[in-house]
Amino acid sequence: MALAPNLVNAHAALGFAKSYIGRATETEGHILEALRLSPRDVFAYQWACFAGVAKLLLGSDVEAVSWLRKSTEANRNFHLAHISLAAALALTGALDEARTAARTGLALNSGFTIRRLLAAQQSDNPIYLAGLQRLCEGWRLAGVPEG
Repeated sequence: MALAPNLVNAHAALGFAKSYIGRATETEGHILEALRLSPRDVFAYQWACFAGVAKLLLGSDVEAVSWLRKSTEANRNFHLAHISLAAALALTGALDEARTAARTGLALNSGFTIRRLLAAQQSDNPIYLAGLQRLCEGWRLAGVPEG
């Protein structure tokens, strides 16, 4: 970042990585900086999803819904945004809408399961893992398969 402070992908990647090390509170700032530098970037839908998942990990479900809606609107074919939106909606109590979002995400990636996602996790940070359990609970409520 010191060598190339305008490198938007570095801001986004750093924000994403902060979630994994238990510092999800810092994710949104990095995503907002990436969006400030490149507001029409082709990867903005991914960045919005990163911010939404970070909000889910923190228990800020309403804010997560907002970020994840931005992601799904920017790219209707990004399964992870739909599936994450399903968890956020379920955790806010909007179960019918959550199930619809889950079905949309699963139609885009029929192999997605909670077990596969958990098996692929690369962080053992206890703060991250606690947030991940919330996310999994949202998925279960929304009808995402356990696997």
